[in-house]
Amino acid sequence: MDIKTISAITEILKEELVPAMGCTEPIAIAYASSIARSLLSSLPTSVTVYASPNIIKNVKSVVVPHTGGERGIEAAASIGIVAGREDLELEVLSKVGEKDIERSKELRRDAKFTILPSESGYIFHIRVELKNDSESSSVEIAGNHTNVILKERNGEVIYKKEYKDSVESKKTDRSVLSIKSISEYADSVDIESIRETLERQIEYNTAIANEGLHGTWGANIGSILLKSYGESVQNKAKAYAAAGSDARMNGSEKPVVINSGSGNQGLTASLPVIVYAKDLNVSHNTLLRALAVSNLVTIHLKSGIGSLSAYCGATSAGAGAGAGVCYLFGGRENEISHTVVNALAIESGMICDGAKASCAAKIASAVEAGLLGMEMQKYGSEFYGGDGIVKKGVENTINNVSRIAREGMRETDKTIIEIMTGNKCH
Repeated sequence: MDIKTISAITEILKEELVPAMGCTEPIAIAYASSIARSLLSSLPTSVTVYASPNIIKNVKSVVVPHTGGERGIEAAASIGIVAGREDLELEVLSKVGEKDIERSKELRRDAKFTILPSESGYIFHIRVELKNDSESSSVEIAGNHTNVILKERNGEVIYKKEYKDSVESKKTDRSVLSIKSISEYADSVDIESIRETLERQIEYNTAIANEGLHGTWGANIGSILLKSYGESVQNKAKAYAAAGSDARMNGSEKPVVINSGSGNQGLTASLPVIVYAKDLNVSHNTLLRALAVSNLVTIHLKSGIGSLSAYCGATSAGAGAGAGVCYLFGGRENEISHTVVNALAIESGMICDGAKASCAAKIASAVEAGLLGMEMQKYGSEFYGGDGIVKKGVENTINNVSRIAREGMRETDKTIIEIMTGNKCH
């Protein structure tokens, strides 16, 4: 593999695998709110948040860290205003103290909060407007969680960036990714160039999984899996991924390393591979190379879908996890291709109905599909072109899934949002 392609894929990993505290959609609101507050000399008396329907969907039911167990856009905006550290981006709430939680509640009592649907037409869009007696500010984010496209103070534009809504708005061109290039990259990359990125993922995601297993979080899917189905490596792979989500969706203040803008996808892509690597007693460097596979396959699958849709992102990450485990067993392009196709054929169609406790159970299901897809190819069993959405050639099947998620499920997404919010989508 040529140096230019290796460098580009390495950069993609570093762009995507970043730390975040809490579900990334409420965190994005907190981030925008913290920036808007920094443009004022005192606290606002009026707070207006415009959010696209998918943002509203993903913030509605999830606990915002450092709020005392509260949910929703107002909680995310208010804690971001009083205590957010915008310089920390997706860890914007990591420095919140106990007194800040009470200050956040006071702000919601004293200031007027208004939550409105965004009419921008962007799939991912947040605009926060703050006012007090003498000042105003506004901040706009579009496309992804930290992509600030506008800052205004007292009606004057102080920062503006051109933005066009598209499936892929990241810095590095994702077209370098394919199952072939990912497999070759994992074998040829200088592991030192990605060691820090992947070891941070191991550390953070393992820590929150352990918290999920040993605490009481949400529906406790991870611990229920272990109690019900035992300590087999396959079950532990599902349980650890689910447990991380148990904790994260229900207010844990531990950070995770995300994938494709999602902590749940970061947990799903990494923890099963970590569990299998320990069981197989492979070298640490082999684990890192397998994690490169699982993360990159997840990114590749998500690149054609976009960050938010009606298609559950855990499905892509579960296929990624299956690919990473396949690599641990010695699988390369051919075996990984069959694993991914099998997993997508099994699980595609699982809907995203927002971030909440049941995400942990969906993650367990997605990991199961990824592992079954891997086991099928080990025994020479596979789904063939013409079997439903499967088309000959792994990239063709991936393109079919992207089309289903991006185009075919638009009306599904609208219906889900209408059900969740009680409001008609336009």
